[in-house]
Amino acid sequence: MEQTLVVFKPDAVMRGIVGEILTRFERAGFKVIGMKMVQPDYEHFHGHYEGIGTLKTRKGAEIFESQLAAMQVGPVIAMVLEGVESVEFVRKMVGDTQPKTALPGTIRGDYAHVTYGQASSAGFGVANLVHASATAEEAEKEIAHWFSESELFAYETVHEFFTQPRKKAK
Repeated sequence: MEQTLVVFKPDAVMRGIVGEILTRFERAGFKVIGMKMVQPDYEHFHGHYEGIGTLKTRKGAEIFESQLAAMQVGPVIAMVLEGVESVEFVRKMVGDTQPKTALPGTIRGDYAHVTYGQASSAGFGVANLVHASATAEEAEKEIAHWFSESELFAYETVHEFFTQPRKKAK
C-alpha cells in the first residue's frame, strides 16, 4: 500500500472543518496511520517547502515567504494516509492548488474560493486548506520530515480484520 502526507493548513483548522474533510478521505477508503497537531517553526516549513518541494526555487522568494507566513498563523494537523495509489487519488480529491480553478466536488472546490491575486494583494499565501504530496517520492520524504517511525501505526481496519482468513481456535 502507498502512503501520502496530508497537512490540514491553519485555515482549515481555524474554520473547524478538519473533521468534515477527514471524513471524505476515510469514506474514500484511506486508512489514517499517523496524525498529530503541531505548530512547526519557520525552519521546519523551510525544510518542507524548499528542502523537499523546491517552492522557492520554482516560484520565487516572495511566494515562498508568503506561504511560510501563512503556514505559521496557527497550528496544523499532519497525517499520513495509506491506500491504493494514495498520492494520485488524494491529489485528485484535493483539487487544483488555486481554489478558483479547483473543480466542484474537490475539497478546494467545495470549501475554498480565494485566488492567487487576492492572496498576493494581501501579501499572504493562498488559503487552500490542505497540502497533499505531489509524487510518491515526495510523499516518502515528507512523511519522514513530519513523522518518526514510532508515530506511524500498522493495523487492520475492521473490514480488513473481518475479511481475512483466520485460523480456528482449538
